[in-house]
Amino acid sequence: MAAVTTPGERRGHSLVRWTVLVAVGLYLLLPLLAMLEFSTRGPDSGRTLDAWKAMGTDSELLGAITVSLELALLSVAGVLVLLVPTMTWVHLRVPRLRRLIEAVCLLPLTIPAIVLVVGLAPIYAWINYLFGNSALTLTFVYIVLVLPYAHRAIDAGLASVDIVTLAEAARSLGSSWTRVLLRIVVPNIRGAITSASVICVALVLGEFTISSLLNFDTLQVVINLLGKRDAAVSVAVSFAALVFAFVLLLVLAGASRRHRESAPQDAVKGSVP
Repeated sequence: MAAVTTPGERRGHSLVRWTVLVAVGLYLLLPLLAMLEFSTRGPDSGRTLDAWKAMGTDSELLGAITVSLELALLSVAGVLVLLVPTMTWVHLRVPRLRRLIEAVCLLPLTIPAIVLVVGLAPIYAWINYLFGNSALTLTFVYIVLVLPYAHRAIDAGLASVDIVTLAEAARSLGSSWTRVLLRIVVPNIRGAITSASVICVALVLGEFTISSLLNFDTLQVVINLLGKRDAAVSVAVSFAALVFAFVLLLVLAGASRRHRESAPQDAVKGSVP
């Protein structure tokens, strides 16, 4: 027999829930407020926006922001193009290889960043020779770094949907494998793809060790250099980067939520040849 909660118990549960949410919110918000206060601190206990204005005039910083955003887009595209078709094929045709794929994708978690750099330095000598000394070549490294997290997200999305039945139904109606992937699989794992994309963007925008040791000026490297010249500007840029990542997360989550209800309809339509 199911237990019946009284109004008093429900109010108690609601109070506990709101207490936890407020505590977590304060824990996350207070450091941001401290960063904002420090970046706007002026002489004689006044307030100034000089640090924020400097963000728009520093050509080195603007270049690093552009490079990091380009790296984020390229890394998201690369990891999705690599993982989504591969893992879909594994789930549909060779499920016995799931453990092997998982082990390979989790390897970057077991290797420290400094060890990765030592191993990648000779490889990057050839990459720079073939593709030029561009920071965008870090895309290859970032795809490897984000593999464990993107794999987990996409694998969970594929496991939550009976893609075998959907794919067989679509194939029986004459759909090609490309159509099955784009019109059946992708709409049904849109949330997983969004999660993998957010994780990839967060990693690229926050990565420092590898880009610094390989001598590429990405956002975090330039923020570190700015901190040695002007701490207020460095903190302002860090605050803006955190807010940007949070807003991006909200936008992607909202887009995923809007498409969630339409995904079954898209899957049905996609199954028609």
